[in-house]
Amino acid sequence: MSDLSPKIAVYPGTFDPITLGHLNVMERISRLFDRVIVGVGINVEKQPLFDAEQRQALIRQSTTHLENIEIRTFTGLAVDFVKDCKSKIMVRGVRPITDIPAELTMMMANRHLAPEVETLFMIADGELAHVSSSLIKQIAPLATGEELLQFLPGVVVEAMRAKLA
Repeated sequence: MSDLSPKIAVYPGTFDPITLGHLNVMERISRLFDRVIVGVGINVEKQPLFDAEQRQALIRQSTTHLENIEIRTFTGLAVDFVKDCKSKIMVRGVRPITDIPAELTMMMANRHLAPEVETLFMIADGELAHVSSSLIKQIAPLATGEELLQFLPGVVVEAMRAKLA
């Protein structure tokens, strides 16, 4: 019998920044699980737009309506973070066409590293399915605040505007 809980889901990612697509996945998994731990990944080889503390704060501010969400940072393998959280469910948000091959490869590697951890793939609803943090970083310097609100929570739009000013 495993000591890992099926009632806790872990949603790891960089969330640089959190998008409405990420938020849609968080809202949906928060209805399916007793507890959701959002893991903000720290990769020392990357230069994020927002540092880990800022990303945590933006997620926290964007999820105030979700009572069962906890935000943590992690380094290292996401599958190890899931086990550290005493969970056996890793949620991965995927875009329908672009992410599937890489996510399947990662899922298979994770199955070898931690066969007790299951990966759930979730696609954001409809018009949010194509949104990525990379896309946001490309369009943010040119888009208006109103345009960015189609992709980002309001607090993130404000933070992006301040960052780019």
